[in-house]
Amino acid sequence: MNKNNESHPMKVAIILISESSLPIARTLSNEFLDSEIITTTLAPDCTYVSFYEEFMALSFHRYDAFIFIGAMGICVRTIAPHVKDKHTDPAVICVDSTGRYAVSVLSGHIGKANEMTENIAHILGAEPVITTQSDRTGLWALDTLGDKFDWTAIPGETEYGMMNNIISLFVKKVPTALFLEVRDQGTEYLEKTCPPHVDIHYGLFRDVDLSRYQLVILVTPFLHNTHDTPALFYVPKVLHVGVGLAHQAGPVHDIVENILGTMINSTFMPRAVKYIATINEKRNEPVIKELERAYQIRYYSAEELKEISVPNPSPVVEKHMGTPSVSEAAAFLSANGGKLLLDKQKGGNYTMAIAIEEGVLRYYGHIEIVGAGPGDPDLISVRGRQMLEKADLILYAGSLVPRELTFCAKPGATVRSSASMDLEEQFALMKKFYDEGKFIVRLHTGDPCIYGAIQEQMNYFDQHHMSYHITPGISSFQAAAAALKSQFTIPEKVQSIILTRGEGRTPMPEREQLHLLARSQSTMCIFLSAGIAEQVQEELLQEYPETTPVAVCYHLTWKDERIYRGELKDLAKIVKENNLTLTTMIVVGEAIDNREGLSRLYAHEFKHLFRR
Repeated sequence: MNKNNESHPMKVAIILISESSLPIARTLSNEFLDSEIITTTLAPDCTYVSFYEEFMALSFHRYDAFIFIGAMGICVRTIAPHVKDKHTDPAVICVDSTGRYAVSVLSGHIGKANEMTENIAHILGAEPVITTQSDRTGLWALDTLGDKFDWTAIPGETEYGMMNNIISLFVKKVPTALFLEVRDQGTEYLEKTCPPHVDIHYGLFRDVDLSRYQLVILVTPFLHNTHDTPALFYVPKVLHVGVGLAHQAGPVHDIVENILGTMINSTFMPRAVKYIATINEKRNEPVIKELERAYQIRYYSAEELKEISVPNPSPVVEKHMGTPSVSEAAAFLSANGGKLLLDKQKGGNYTMAIAIEEGVLRYYGHIEIVGAGPGDPDLISVRGRQMLEKADLILYAGSLVPRELTFCAKPGATVRSSASMDLEEQFALMKKFYDEGKFIVRLHTGDPCIYGAIQEQMNYFDQHHMSYHITPGISSFQAAAAALKSQFTIPEKVQSIILTRGEGRTPMPEREQLHLLARSQSTMCIFLSAGIAEQVQEELLQEYPETTPVAVCYHLTWKDERIYRGELKDLAKIVKENNLTLTTMIVVGEAIDNREGLSRLYAHEFKHLFRR
């Protein structure tokens, strides 16, 4: 079975009990890639069996899921002799013969029956019926939550440490503390979906008053003493362990045990290790081979390692290995230049160090560069809005980004416009919040990677080893296509879009002069160039016909949006007569308003793409 392997589709048997429901079976079969319809009557594209009971006896554990279409009683009687354990049994869903209800019968959320039930209900327009208590009450399924985000679930060592006991406490809604020590997709999900009986804590675990809670859930790579409070640890794989070894170091078992013991004594969870890292020359060492049984290994050359500055270089290591460090440098490289959490530790004939990537631990700051979209607050991405809602500081490009986008800021957040600030002032403000371990959003117009002003900022962040990430946004050229109701690529006419600007105060490389780019006759979207419209028109006319359609788009998606259509020969006139300067996009090309041509996807020879 591969129901928990996301890289392969689930193998699904659709059991057609009610023959009249064959259309429903075919609809579901088209949606589940690795599926077959099982029936006791002959039908095209179906698998014939003599008796469902016989088929089930032979096949119950050969499929990841069974979808029965027909009466619930037949479904239950057919599977009953084969049901053993929710952790190994396949998912079973029953759909009534009319397709009105989809019922999760077996293996709940562990076997993905509940998830499939929701999916089937959406496909058929049916009502999902799920009786699992956590699902019915909107609570997290604690026993499968870790699988969703690649966390290892470890119940705490108390009399309540068994997972079933912890789940029982949670669904009873006892006062619960949620301690988040890392920042990842999973913890963002927990923050967004936190139930009322759960309090979220950050910072230092020792500051959590455990006397107020009957249960504590932790997402952390570290060991914490929860005393007598029932606890569930979710351990994310975020640690990078660098290992240096003497030649043929041993005894192998002792060294491996010592490495793990050092981690535990230093309060690191061994389950939190993402990679073991070492030098290429140790690839065949017995210790590395043993570690490879449990962990993924990364190897680096001496040339790569010696470029890394470390706190504890060794002349002896440099003499023998060609680099002053193996363990610290390898951990640092594997963590993509993150932070060393454990400096070099020496064993009898080995060394080890531990690092973590930037931005993972919550008590360090983080900067999210967010694309705000072209202007309409509704056009920011879902992720972008989520970043704004959690930010401690929002620094937005006030002259280009509508302030309405910041109205979703949480209470107490600092919201500042950068319009009157120079770069040094912006850096100083972000650095202040960053050093306090705060979450910062730098909000830029459109997509920040297209004619944004983030290059200098990223250089500053890199120099100061600051954690940052980019959330893309909708660019104004995409907003232009939507506003013009035009497809900028048309089969057999134009298949390229050029994003460029005219040469104003910012010089253009010689090879990117407008008249050279215009030779392709592509759809051209010209940014930041309304102030030099005459020059732009002159260059484009060297290659485009003077009757080529143009559109001059001002404040796309803003409340005062204006769009002017015309021909290339009138471009400068359109700009001048309408006093267009800043935040104006110029679009040139025959794709504007063009309704000719047939999309190749709808041509006869591509019909097969839409069939199973």
